[in-house]
Amino acid sequence: MPVEERVGAVFAAAGAQARLHAVAIGPGPSVPNGPPGRAGSPDGADGRGSPDGAGSAGRAAVAIGADEPVVLASVFKVLLVLEFARQVAAGQLDPRERVWVTADDRLGGWGTAGCLDDIGVSLRDLAHFAMSVSDNSAADLLLARVGTDTVRLLAEELGLHRTRILGGPRQLLETMLAEVGARDEREFAAVYPSLTAERLRGLSVLDPERTSASTPREITRLLELIWRDEAGPPEACAQVRELMGRQVFRHRLVSGFPDEVRVAAKTGTLPGLHAEAGVVHYPDGGRYAVAVFARTGDPVTNRTAVDSAIGAAARIAVEALREGRG
Repeated sequence: MPVEERVGAVFAAAGAQARLHAVAIGPGPSVPNGPPGRAGSPDGADGRGSPDGAGSAGRAAVAIGADEPVVLASVFKVLLVLEFARQVAAGQLDPRERVWVTADDRLGGWGTAGCLDDIGVSLRDLAHFAMSVSDNSAADLLLARVGTDTVRLLAEELGLHRTRILGGPRQLLETMLAEVGARDEREFAAVYPSLTAERLRGLSVLDPERTSASTPREITRLLELIWRDEAGPPEACAQVRELMGRQVFRHRLVSGFPDEVRVAAKTGTLPGLHAEAGVVHYPDGGRYAVAVFARTGDPVTNRTAVDSAIGAAARIAVEALREGRG
């Protein structure tokens, strides 16, 4: 069975659809060419494996809707932290600069976003929390410091022309509040259970045409540039790689691979949207960038089957690349 069909079956069993791109980015087993649009083949031109203008044309890839727009959610934090690391490397920011996280900054959730009291942290700790536990308050404060426009310019500089950053987590939250008529997070939480699935699906934060978005192919390209030290100074790229390796969540990409395979990644989650992008490291030196964006029919945030499907699909794609089959 072609790898695309196998991946599609995995997500269908989990009640989801997905867009995926996986490509080898480093030393590993040689991969012969195969039929167009399948693993082991040069990227084709049908949307499942179309040429990558950023430089991956002619290399083996698994591409399923890889050029379709997808909602980034917290995957955008990779680009954010990369810009922070570049500014540090350029001497524009002191990573030890202290920032206060106050009640006005807290959005709830992991890290500083869920603290009960005001705390002072360094900029580099904000980057750590944003990547390791997807801390939304940390991401907002870091974005305010490095500049939203600068992050957008970075995407353009790297050739990610279909990647759009509208703002940070608070901007997304404020958009949701306005669209459901809630005054604050507490009122939104009270209103949320009464919203119909159709109303939730209509929220702009779930529409890649109206929120921060990219494509799976552009996200793997971003990862490739970081892993090749081509997204900025080597020390900046190394910092992003190290922080992605600290992510604590192991229920998506990591779940699909054996313990000896290392995964450095970043998740993204919104109601009905489950995503993760990262680099899979095999003991033999093979490195594979994988981006998976899954969407369910019902807008809920906790679907264990979908999370597991992301890991299973990623392994199917990577193993197909390693074995040259499609």
